[in-house]
Amino acid sequence: MSGEYRSRAERKQAAKQPKQKKKKKRKANSLLKTIALSLMLLIIIGLVGGIATFAYFVKGTPPLDEAKIKDPLSSTVYDMNGHKIAELSANGQKRTYVSYSDIPKVLENAVLATEDARFYQHHGVDFIRLGGAVLANVKEGFGAEGGSTITQQVVKLSFLSSEKTLKRKSQELWLALRLEQKYSKHEILEMYLNKIYYSNSIYGVAKAAEFYFGKTNLKDLTLPEAALLAGLPQSPNNYNPYEHPEAAKKRRDVVLSLMAKHGFITKEEAEKAKKVPISSMLVDRKKNSGTASLPYDSFIDEVIREVTDQANVNVYEDGLKIYTTLDPNAQDYVEDLLNSNELFTKKKDLQSSIALIDTKTGEIRALGGGRDPENVTFGFNYAIQPVGQPGSTIKPILDYGPAIEYLKWSTAHQLVDEPYQYSDGTPIKNWNGSYEGAMTMRTALAKSRNIPALKAFQAVGRERAKQFANKLGMGFDTVYESYSIGGLEKGVSPLQMAGAYSAFGNNGVYIKPHAVTKIVFPDNTEMNLTPKPKTAMKDYTAYMITDMLKSVVQSGTGTLANVPGLHIAGKTGTTNYDKDTARKYGLSSSAVPDSWFVGYTPNYTAAVWTGFSKRSSTADLSTYEQKLPRLLFKKVIAHVDKGGKDFPMPNSVEKLPIKKGSNPPKLASKYTPASEITYECFIKGTEPTETAKDEPPAAPANLQAVYDAATDAISLSWKYDNGSNGDMAFEVRIKNDKGESSVIPTSDSSLTINHPTPGAVYTFEVYAVSKDGQIRSNPAVATVNVPGNEQEEPNGNNNNNGNNGNGNNNGIPGNNGNNGNGNNNGSPGNNGNNGNGNNNNSGNDGSGNSGNNNNGTGGNTENGGSGGQNNNGGSSGGSTPPTTQNTSPNNSTQTH
Repeated sequence: MSGEYRSRAERKQAAKQPKQKKKKKRKANSLLKTIALSLMLLIIIGLVGGIATFAYFVKGTPPLDEAKIKDPLSSTVYDMNGHKIAELSANGQKRTYVSYSDIPKVLENAVLATEDARFYQHHGVDFIRLGGAVLANVKEGFGAEGGSTITQQVVKLSFLSSEKTLKRKSQELWLALRLEQKYSKHEILEMYLNKIYYSNSIYGVAKAAEFYFGKTNLKDLTLPEAALLAGLPQSPNNYNPYEHPEAAKKRRDVVLSLMAKHGFITKEEAEKAKKVPISSMLVDRKKNSGTASLPYDSFIDEVIREVTDQANVNVYEDGLKIYTTLDPNAQDYVEDLLNSNELFTKKKDLQSSIALIDTKTGEIRALGGGRDPENVTFGFNYAIQPVGQPGSTIKPILDYGPAIEYLKWSTAHQLVDEPYQYSDGTPIKNWNGSYEGAMTMRTALAKSRNIPALKAFQAVGRERAKQFANKLGMGFDTVYESYSIGGLEKGVSPLQMAGAYSAFGNNGVYIKPHAVTKIVFPDNTEMNLTPKPKTAMKDYTAYMITDMLKSVVQSGTGTLANVPGLHIAGKTGTTNYDKDTARKYGLSSSAVPDSWFVGYTPNYTAAVWTGFSKRSSTADLSTYEQKLPRLLFKKVIAHVDKGGKDFPMPNSVEKLPIKKGSNPPKLASKYTPASEITYECFIKGTEPTETAKDEPPAAPANLQAVYDAATDAISLSWKYDNGSNGDMAFEVRIKNDKGESSVIPTSDSSLTINHPTPGAVYTFEVYAVSKDGQIRSNPAVATVNVPGNEQEEPNGNNNNNGNNGNGNNNGIPGNNGNNGNGNNNGSPGNNGNNGNGNNNNSGNDGSGNSGNNNNGTGGNTENGGSGGQNNNGGSSGGSTPPTTQNTSPNNSTQTH
C-alpha cells in the first residue's frame, strides 16, 4: 500500500508541475508587456509634451527679418540717474565688410575647427553636438556647455538675447533651421565673420586682422594668425593678445590642436605654429579711430567690454538699452582734471589715469583713461588696462592683509627692519637704503618699509597670500617673494586696484567694479549684469587694514592725500626699473617709472596712477611728479565726497592703549606718558593682558614759596625735568586756613599770588600733569604765612603806626580782604603787639611773621631773638616782613 500511495502521489505531483510553470510564464509575459506599454506611453507623452512645449516657446519667436541682418539697430547708454548719455551705432563704425570669396581657407578651417566642425553636414542644428551638450548640462547644470552651431550664433547675434533659457534656445533652434533654408552655407559663414567681436571695440574679421597684424588682405594671414583670430571670439577681452598674451597663446594653441584633430592641418604643422611667439605676430598697438566721437569714451569703453563679455552681443547692432553706473558730474571733473595744466608738468609722454568707484557697491562712478586724447575715441584706456607694477600699494593685499586674516596678527605686531635677503640669497633694501630696527606692523606700513613687508609675506606663505589676493580680484596664477613689495611680472590696472581696496572699506566684502547694472533687449527682456557680493576676508581684517591705512594718510607717506573732515585710508606706491631696462635707456638705478595712490573713504574708492606712455631716456618721474597721484586723489575725493560717518569698528576688534616698544605688546598703565602710548587693534580674544610697569612721573623739585611785603605777593617757583615723561604741564592747588582754595593750571615753572589774605597760612601743592590730564605726579608741597594787620593799645607815648590803611587782599583769586588799620599803641613799659595769627616762625635776627597775640606789659618786653619765638613786642612796635626758609629745621615751609 505504501509503495502504491507513493507512486500515486508522485503521479499527481508530476501532473501538477507543468501547469505551475505555464502559469508563471504567463505572469512574466504580462509584466513585460505592461512595462513596455508604459514606456511607450511615457515616450509618446514626452514627445507630445516636448513638441507642445517647443511649439509654445517658438510661438513668440521674432520673425526672420533680413533687415536686422543687413540694417542693425543702435544701442542707447544711460547714466546712473537714467538719463541718456550716448548712442552706439554701427553707422559710426568704420568697417571692412568681406565676402566669402575674400576669406582664405586657413581662416575658414580655423573657425570651423573651433566653432562648428560639422558646419557643412548639418542643417542649422547639429543634433550630435547638441546631444553631448545636453548630457553635460544634465551632469553639471543648465548652461554648462553650449552646442550652438555657427548658424545659431548668427541668429543669436541678430535676433535674440544671450540668455541660457529653454525658451531662448528653442527659438534659436527654430530660427537657425529657417535661416539655413533661406541662405547658403557660404552666406551664413560670411555673416558670422563680419558680425563677430574681436575686443578693442572691433567687429568683423577684416578689421581685426588689420588691427592686430597690420594686414588689410585676409589672404595674407598665416596659420598662427588665423588660429589666434579664430580663438578670440570665445572670450574677446580675456584673450586680447595685447593685454593677456599668455592666455591668448594658450587659446591659439588649443585652436591649432583642434585643427589637427579634425584633419585640417597635420600635427607637425600645429606644433610648428605653436612655437611662434605672440609678440612677434602683433604690430604696435594703435588707437582705434574707427568710431565717431563719443562723450565719456573712457567710461563707455568699459561699458562695451562688460556687455560683450557677459551678454555676448553686438552693442552697435542689437538695439540694446544699457543702464550704467556713471556719475556725469564726477566724470566731467576727472576728465577736466587730467587734461588741465594745473598740476601736470610738460614732460614728454607723461600720462595719468583715475578709477573712481563706490566703496559699498563697486559701481564705477568715473574713469579717467588718460591725458590728451587727441580727439581719438577709444584710445589706450589707462584706467582699465594694465599700466605697470603696483609698488607698495600691493602690501595690504599680499602681506599685511593675509597676516591678519590667517595669523591673527595685531597692528602692534613687531617686525624688525634690518639687513635681510630673499630666500634665494638676493639682498632686499628699503627705498632709502636705511634700516630702522624693531617697529610695529602699523609703523612699517605707514613708512612703507620693504623688509617688514617681505617678512610678513614669508610668515603667511605664498599660497595663502595668493588665495587672499585673488579673492580681491588680482587674478594671480602664482606669486613670488618679489611680489611682496610690488615686483609683479605683469602690470595692474587702476580699476583693478580700486576694486581690491574697496573691499577693505566695505567690511571685507568684495564686489567686482562694474559700469553696467542691466541691459534691456528689443523684446523687452532684461539681463542683470550686477556682480554678486563675495566675502573676501574677515571683518576684523578689513577694519585693521583700514585703521593702519588711516595712519598712512595721517602721519605716514600719504599725508598729501589727506582731506580735512573726511575719513581717508590709503597707500602710496612707487616702482623702479630693472637693471637691464635702466641701462637700455640710460637711466639711473633709482629712476621711477610709476607712482600710485590708492585710497578710500566709507563712500568712495579711487586709484590714481602716474607714469609714461612709453619707455625713454626721459621716462623718470621727478620728486614732484611722484606726488601727483596723491594730489589728484585729494582733489577728486574732496570734489565728490561730502563726508559722513567713520568706518565702523566691528565687534570682533578691540582697540587698546599700548605701551610703545613693548614686545609682546603691553597695556599702557595709568602712569604711562602720553608720548609713550599708541592705540592698536587686536582681534577679540588675542588682546594683551599684561600691563606695563611704569612709575608715576617725578614730582616737581625745589619748590619755593616766598612772600614779598613790598609787592604784597607770594612767589612760587620750582624745577622739573621732563625726561622720558614727555611734555608735562603743571597744576597748582592753593588753600589757606581761612577756608579759601583754588586750582591753577600752568605750563610755566613759576607762579605769583598777588595780595594774599593777611594773616592767612597758605599751603601750595604742585603736581606735574600730562597734557591729557590722565597722568599726574605726587605733589611738591610748601607753606607760607602772610602777616596780619597789627594795632597797639593807646596806653603810652610810643605811637608806632604799623600797617596803616585799608588794603585789598588779592592773595586768592576772588577773595578780597581788608587789612584794616595797623596802629600799634604801646604804653611805657607795656610794649606789646596786637598781632593776629598763631604762626610762630623761628626767625633769625628776630625776623618772622606775626607772632602770638601778646599784649606786653612793663618789664615784659620780649624781643624776638635769633632762633627764638618771634613775639613781635618790645620797643619796635612794628611788624617784620615774612619769608620762607628751607634751611632751618623749625621752618614751616616744606617741599616734597
